[in-house]
Amino acid sequence: MTTDTDRMTAQDALIAVMTAVSVSDQRMRTAELVAIERIVIHLPVFAGYDVERIKHVAQTVLDLLTEEDGLDALFGLVRAALPERLFETAYALACDVAAADGTLRDIELAMLEEIRDQLQLHRLLAAAIETGARARHQRP
Repeated sequence: MTTDTDRMTAQDALIAVMTAVSVSDQRMRTAELVAIERIVIHLPVFAGYDVERIKHVAQTVLDLLTEEDGLDALFGLVRAALPERLFETAYALACDVAAADGTLRDIELAMLEEIRDQLQLHRLLAAAIETGARARHQRP
């Protein structure tokens, strides 16, 4: 994602945030992959998005996370590409992906906290988003 024609779009940034939370525990679970796919296929924010870009964005995230200061670089790209009006959306999607497999691990919670901090979301707003994700992914 270094050329002008291949810059990160707002939609790519949303994919990057979802990918980051999914791989934060060193493994991308099937339920998380399915959640990302479902989100991209169904949400209006992804209308017209080329789903072939998902693999490219995911690989960029993985590459960045192996570098020193890669997380900072990732969030720099995300903030540059994502309009502020979509910060809440990014956090909501990250919460949905984290909750998709039914288990929130400490490392995923730490990544969600990092996303929340990087996007400067108010703690009460974040709590409401987290509650919504938990309710949507509740098991019987």
